[in-house]
Amino acid sequence: MVTVAAGLLLLGLLSDQALAAKTSRQPAWQSPWGDLFGIHPPRQRGKVHRAAVPLPRPRPTDAPTAEPAKPTADESSKEAPKEAAKETAKETAKETTKEGKPTEQAAPQPPPPSACRLALTEAIAIAPSIPDIRGAGGCGGEDLVRLEAIVLPDKRQVSVKPAAILRCAMASALVDWIRTDIAPLAGRLGSTISDLDNFDSFECRGRNRIVGARLSEHGRANALDVRALKLANGRSISLTDRNVPRELREAVLHSACARFSTVLGPGSDWYHEDHIHLDLMERRNNYRICQWNVWDPLPQTAPLMPAERPEEAPPREFAAKPEAAKSDAAKPAAGKSSAAPADEKSDAVEVESKPKPATKKRRQNRRS
Repeated sequence: MVTVAAGLLLLGLLSDQALAAKTSRQPAWQSPWGDLFGIHPPRQRGKVHRAAVPLPRPRPTDAPTAEPAKPTADESSKEAPKEAAKETAKETAKETTKEGKPTEQAAPQPPPPSACRLALTEAIAIAPSIPDIRGAGGCGGEDLVRLEAIVLPDKRQVSVKPAAILRCAMASALVDWIRTDIAPLAGRLGSTISDLDNFDSFECRGRNRIVGARLSEHGRANALDVRALKLANGRSISLTDRNVPRELREAVLHSACARFSTVLGPGSDWYHEDHIHLDLMERRNNYRICQWNVWDPLPQTAPLMPAERPEEAPPREFAAKPEAAKSDAAKPAAGKSSAAPADEKSDAVEVESKPKPATKKRRQNRRS
């Protein structure tokens, strides 16, 4: 109990001393309790003396470079995974930013050339490759070329005007058709083919340019419309012209229908009256369409008058008049010739009642 009482008394004195120090602003070490509790005045620190530390001299420029120590086999085996991890981290840092968005993407490698592209060399056609087309509604295609000219076996070129954008397979079929069939046909005419009149090739549209119709093969770069073939001597052969010899147009018809799955021309519909449509559309069971009527030429001058009746033709027959018509025809005749004798009237009636014999009248020549 005595210890507790002494402690409480000591705490009371300390609280009174602290309160007196706050009120009088007297430092604690100057109070009478400073020596009792070991409160001493603060010591002053000495002045700081700064000493200049000498820096190393720069390395001479002519000093030899230090070669790095070569790592041992064990160290290299340990550092190899670390270097691979560092390279992977660098590539990942390049591909992504701080926000996680790709910044540098690897450029996609183009696909290898197709077998058709490898076969369509400059020795047979001038047809550079163009990028794939992917349009709306399924338009476009892959493995496309721009067919500019066809090289004949004698190294002459057949210009495609304008250049046609086609799939490689369609361009190859067209080149083979011109080189194998059309060039010899032009040679039989005494000349060589020089130009191919391209009416239409790739165009993103429906069939026959009808809004809402199914996608045309032109929209797939799988069709070509040919209007005419031009020869080196200046002659132009329109494939739908009636005045072109029928044998020539039929030869072109048979060769085209043997190579292309669709051939449309005059007579198929009124959309193809002035050109020939060719395409390689794939159908079930390899079904093919060949609709092209080779019309005969129109006559030079239309006949104005009917032809003359031939001499060996049988005589014309006339139908007998009915009895009522005979009596009506006899009455007016009797009224007009009332002064004539009775025997003359009877003779006139008999003459009218008899049918007239058929007679042939030749047309007189107006020029004579």
